[in-house]
Amino acid sequence: MIIKGKAHKFGDDVNTDEIIAARYLNLTNAKELGSHCMETLEPNFSKEVSAGDIIVGGKNFGCGSSREHAPLAIKGAGIFCVIAQNFARIFFRNAINIGLPILEVDEAKEINNLDLLKVDLAKGEVKNITQNKTYLSSGFPEFMQELVNVGGLMNWVKKNV
Repeated sequence: MIIKGKAHKFGDDVNTDEIIAARYLNLTNAKELGSHCMETLEPNFSKEVSAGDIIVGGKNFGCGSSREHAPLAIKGAGIFCVIAQNFARIFFRNAINIGLPILEVDEAKEINNLDLLKVDLAKGEVKNITQNKTYLSSGFPEFMQELVNVGGLMNWVKKNV
């Protein structure tokens, strides 16, 4: 799977309350959640995102509570991928479970806000078209690519069990 979009840059320790504020946890619709994604950090975020864009974070992205609402809000906002130096483990798991691709890239801090990126999940390759640089990550395993392609773990189970 190849993803191409502009980067929306955030720093270290972005927590799940910043991704989606607790006051919206009564919502379950991904689009509704997406309309409030990142608004505590960037009030106009959901209005500035185009389908296919990519969030770039620093260290410990998705720390905090274990709510699945956080990656669901990101996906509902139209973000196709999250790149960070590393992720909180529960966020990593929740993202994969809902079919949101995420990649750990050591050089994530080198990516600037609004840089145009091209991500090859199978190769684990992130091309920064704006800066003419390439960053490498572990390739996204075939099974995880399949989860993303069918929209998450629950859809995979419905299809295969």
